[in-house]
Amino acid sequence: MQLNIRDILKILPHSYPFLLVDRVINCVLGHNITALKNVTFNEPFFQGHFPSHPIMPGVLILEALAQAGGVLVHLKGQTQKIAVLLNVNNAKFRHPVKPGDVLHLQCEGLHFSSKGGRVKATALVGDKIAAEAEIGFALVDKNQI
Repeated sequence: MQLNIRDILKILPHSYPFLLVDRVINCVLGHNITALKNVTFNEPFFQGHFPSHPIMPGVLILEALAQAGGVLVHLKGQTQKIAVLLNVNNAKFRHPVKPGDVLHLQCEGLHFSSKGGRVKATALVGDKIAAEAEIGFALVDKNQI
């Protein structure tokens, strides 16, 4: 299954400049997802995050991974709930993400229930791992946010 930006906007409660998933290129429902984030020099965070040597902040890489995981949770059938970040475990940053990079966001479902879930998340630039973590979600009714 593939999703374009219009489909993603219907799923995630985020908007510019905080929507960090541009496209879903593959999704096996309930199992895994691969999404893309095109990193451009026009991103607002590059103005202040090492302006002479721009690097995408690690916390935003984790947020992009969490958003990809949120899409996976939604597509698994949790359409009346929103996946809210609960925890991040074993996060490691291995390679800098720079303007012009395409960030491949991969999430593998580890556990899903009616109350939440957990994914193993990896962000890649080409064949290099930029970041990895285990991300936990709580599921909250849309009308409670």
